[in-house]
Amino acid sequence: DKLHMNICRRRTLVAIGTHDWDKVSPPLRYEARRPEDIKFAPLGKSEVVDGNGLMKMYETDMQLKKYLPIIRDSPVYPVIYDSKDTVLSLPPIINGDYTKISPTTRNLFIECTATDLTKANVVLNTLIAMFSGYCDPPHFVHPVEIIYPSGEKSTTPNLASASISVNSEDILGLIGAPAELLPAERLPELLSRMELSAKDVGEGRLEVTVPITRTDVIHPCDVAEDAAVAFGFNNIPELIPQAATEGGQQRLSVLSDLLRREGFAQQGYTEVLTWVTVSRAENFSLLRREEDAGDYLGVRAARIGNPKTAEFEECRVGLLAGVLKTLRENRALGVPIRLFEVGDVVRHSESNDVGAVNRRMCAAVFCGMTAGFEVIKGLLDHVMRVMGVADGEWRIDPETCEDGAFFPGRRAAVWKGETRIGSMGWVHPEVLKNFGLTYPCSALELDVEPFL
Repeated sequence: DKLHMNICRRRTLVAIGTHDWDKVSPPLRYEARRPEDIKFAPLGKSEVVDGNGLMKMYETDMQLKKYLPIIRDSPVYPVIYDSKDTVLSLPPIINGDYTKISPTTRNLFIECTATDLTKANVVLNTLIAMFSGYCDPPHFVHPVEIIYPSGEKSTTPNLASASISVNSEDILGLIGAPAELLPAERLPELLSRMELSAKDVGEGRLEVTVPITRTDVIHPCDVAEDAAVAFGFNNIPELIPQAATEGGQQRLSVLSDLLRREGFAQQGYTEVLTWVTVSRAENFSLLRREEDAGDYLGVRAARIGNPKTAEFEECRVGLLAGVLKTLRENRALGVPIRLFEVGDVVRHSESNDVGAVNRRMCAAVFCGMTAGFEVIKGLLDHVMRVMGVADGEWRIDPETCEDGAFFPGRRAAVWKGETRIGSMGWVHPEVLKNFGLTYPCSALELDVEPFL
């Protein structure tokens, strides 16, 4: 149960089953069948039920009812059969009663079904390490060959120990104990207390063998931690740091706070904080924008795999949609309404190791009968003065602005040198209609990072 709750993530990643092997007729089959075609007596029950009956049987069971939603809505359920079509298990819910273990069981069969192969191997090896100590002879395990539908074969369990090569000086440096108190020669003895076998291979390096029960050890830092635990943290002397450092905000955070306080708030604008994830329509079509447009907003949005709702399909590439949504929800307030947001957007990036990159942007909307180009242009002038940008370092250009969110002839692109950093102008009437707004609006959307 402990494994099911933690590393198995409440059976959503791995489900464990134990069976009396002497009652099993190999080979076994792992299949997916319709609930009405699966019939067996669940563990501890004599009544034979099908998959649907099983769900009804355990929907009030305090222990098992929390696992039912994992497969309940699926058109097929996973099931394990032996060669006589006896049901061994319906993972991740319950085993069959026929192969249950008892005090007379002499041969134990362990099966782990999973959606994560790595977690399955970790769980299987942990169970084997615990159970096999009671075998006769001790630690005697029979391997099992698995044949996948593709014809690929694998043999489990894989009980090979992992090996990590570490530098003794690096380990001692991480621990922080002086050499006279903790010499490098003591490391193998300390690590042996933590079930890690260490061998000196010369040139100040140790070859550390990690048993199957220590799957948490995957990096030299883990080896250093174990050595420190064995040595005793209280035995490490307290030392004054050799270097003095002074913390402070990042430049981007300082600039963002300056914009919030002096750029917008002191001009009567109210800050909003919206979701980073939006629907695909809010990112593009509702704003009359097109993906792959190649403009300052980026080429593509970072999409979310298997989104739970239509409102969170991908990461936002701009802030304007979120501010307009907030304005829509507060349109009952008296006009004029002034809103702004300073926050991160996410852009698709092939050059980044995670495939996306964050950019800090700001956006502001003025909603009211007097909303016009000159209102938002005045705000832009103020924002530039607050950031200390000289007049000759930036410009607006109506001719180069093709942002569909703004009305043609009442829009302009914002440039810093040869780099386009934003758009401003009247919000297009079609965009206002898409967001359920009836009053005119003028807006500004600006990339902040070029001003660092």
